[in-house]
Amino acid sequence: MAKPETTVGQVLLARIETQAAELAGLDDAVRTDEPDAVHRMRVACRRLRSALRTFRRLFTPGATDELVAELRWLGAALGGARDREVLTARLAAEARELPAACGPQRVAAALERWGAAEYRRIRPEVVAALDSPRRRALGDALAVLLADPPLRPRAGRSAVPELSRIAAREQHRTAERVRTALGAAPGERSVALHEARKAAKRARYAGETAALAVGARAERYARRMKAVQDVLGEHQDAVVAASTLAEHAAGGGEPFGYGVLYGRQLATEEAARRRLPDVWRRAGRRKLSRFG
Repeated sequence: MAKPETTVGQVLLARIETQAAELAGLDDAVRTDEPDAVHRMRVACRRLRSALRTFRRLFTPGATDELVAELRWLGAALGGARDREVLTARLAAEARELPAACGPQRVAAALERWGAAEYRRIRPEVVAALDSPRRRALGDALAVLLADPPLRPRAGRSAVPELSRIAAREQHRTAERVRTALGAAPGERSVALHEARKAAKRARYAGETAALAVGARAERYARRMKAVQDVLGEHQDAVVAASTLAEHAAGGGEPFGYGVLYGRQLATEEAARRRLPDVWRRAGRRKLSRFG
């Protein structure tokens, strides 16, 4: 007897089930502030939300809209603490590499005090979100979706051709965002590059989902999209860091050291923009999304 062909719906549900289990298993780790727990939970939220949005045409219209919104809410609740943590570590490390005339240890210590105070301020909001009825309802909604998936007939199509088509669509979407960003005026460039980064991340996650059925070809697609995401992430991190440093400098403290660090963020932004065309050239090849 021939083995039943894997459907795109089966692949999608396997992805959702894995990430839902990851999300459910991290509550206690986040509450006890275990290393990397907030980051892992946030990534699980992103992967789930991306799967529901990218493959939304496999579900009955509107069936996952509320779930997507609730995953966005939880990700945002987790994001403040994680973003401050990463930003502080980045700036403090760079501060310690400053010339002696900038007072590197003083600058690093000032940034770490700010980061610690911000984390103490935001941390209770994270715990409150996890303890809320809204968080429990989100877990229940994921369980219901997996127990009785609201799939349309098209979810029964053969997995590989559908996954290839979706990967090509996300690749094209990312290409449009990258072209817009590279051609944007200076005042609009940062926002456009951030939008391109979000598109590359969504394409990467589509590749990760496809890899469950396709294997190495989809993994290569996901790696190339991650490379685009990473270079754009470097740019966005530098934009956020520069804005934070400008605020610190305006408030006094270590304006000279902050100013030097600010200049380094601008250089990082420029370096990332220069690297983007080469990184995209590899990710934008049409054959990359041909899994069949």
